[in-house]
Amino acid sequence: MVTIAPFKALRPEPQLAKSIASRPYDVLNSKEAKVEARGNPYSFLHITKSEIDLPNGVDIHSQEVYDKAKENLQAFMSRKFLFQESKPCYYLYRIIMEGRAQTGLVCVSSVKDYENGLIKKHEFTRPEKEKDRIDHMGTIMAQTGNVFLTYRNVKELDDVISKWTTEKNPQYDFIADDGIQHSVWIVNDDVIINQISHLFSTKVPATYIADGHHRAASASKVKASLGNNAPEGAGYFLTTLFPDNQLAIMDYNRVVTDLCGLQEDEFLSRVSEKFDIEKSPTPVKPSSLHSFGLYLNKQWYSLKSKPGTWSADPIGVLDTTIAQENIFDPILHIKDQRTDKRIDFVGGIRGLAELEKRVDSGEMAVAVSFYPVSMDQLLTIADSGNVMPPKSTWFEPKLRDGLLTHLIE
Repeated sequence: MVTIAPFKALRPEPQLAKSIASRPYDVLNSKEAKVEARGNPYSFLHITKSEIDLPNGVDIHSQEVYDKAKENLQAFMSRKFLFQESKPCYYLYRIIMEGRAQTGLVCVSSVKDYENGLIKKHEFTRPEKEKDRIDHMGTIMAQTGNVFLTYRNVKELDDVISKWTTEKNPQYDFIADDGIQHSVWIVNDDVIINQISHLFSTKVPATYIADGHHRAASASKVKASLGNNAPEGAGYFLTTLFPDNQLAIMDYNRVVTDLCGLQEDEFLSRVSEKFDIEKSPTPVKPSSLHSFGLYLNKQWYSLKSKPGTWSADPIGVLDTTIAQENIFDPILHIKDQRTDKRIDFVGGIRGLAELEKRVDSGEMAVAVSFYPVSMDQLLTIADSGNVMPPKSTWFEPKLRDGLLTHLIE
């Protein structure tokens, strides 16, 4: 069974919550973050994307950037933008997007559970992204980014959480500029805190990383790097746990810089060996498993995997695997999507227009759109000990950074 704990969150005063709350560091590039934080001295992007406060052209992975994040975090605390809770609490975080609500428990989860496989993974991490989080976390000695976990829902936990959110007023409750509503309740009653801890320790055999593999891996490595001097807080990392029946997965699409020396007709001919191809007059958002969209030179194509081009095992049946084994590897010579610089990933929230934009601009040569992975597929693969190809799942809505931060010391 898993171990979770309440913690003394670093958080904003209610009147500052909306101004401080920012989108996660990894869904914005530096240019987008600078625009989003412009004119807002409270934005948590000053901590998670601190290069926005440094001269243009700075290496975003330089120690200078991490030192600036530490400086900004300390400034937020000294100016009372943020304060630390007086006692360990649990927090309930509800997000409502387009009428669909999901409510999670914000807590700290055990690094040992992660290392012992009780917090299950479904993806490998990318080394450069992992190092970035290690350097950021180790420098500022705080976990600013939530690891989004899920678990097979437990009715008793559902009842406790529902009762609290029904009977209590949220500490934060605002609608962000993107129209998504964020509400946070503080669970500070020791009886309820103990009840929640007990239910997880007796009813939840495992949790599953939905989003945040790099943050979880980095928390483990930061703890290890601190050795015997590691403070108690380093043994835990910031997580929000949602029951699986409240979640939905979006598509996670790919763009590639070049056709690996092939002409367009040669590339399409190679693709047609494993897929039925038809031109489409409109953007292709796949509506079923084993179907794909392909965008090349201002033209969309609908792809359907031919029978016999995938295996029936839990990994082989995934569309991300099918695309890797039938397009990216044999045709475009992308052997490892985690490390190859020629491929990039575009979350479904950005829409198919983002794929068109990146190809039409000349930055990329081709885009592939996917049908989303199911929650059942994710849990089954994690339980089997296997991992999906990188960037197989995209969860929306995203948790906001800055509302609840875990100080390591």
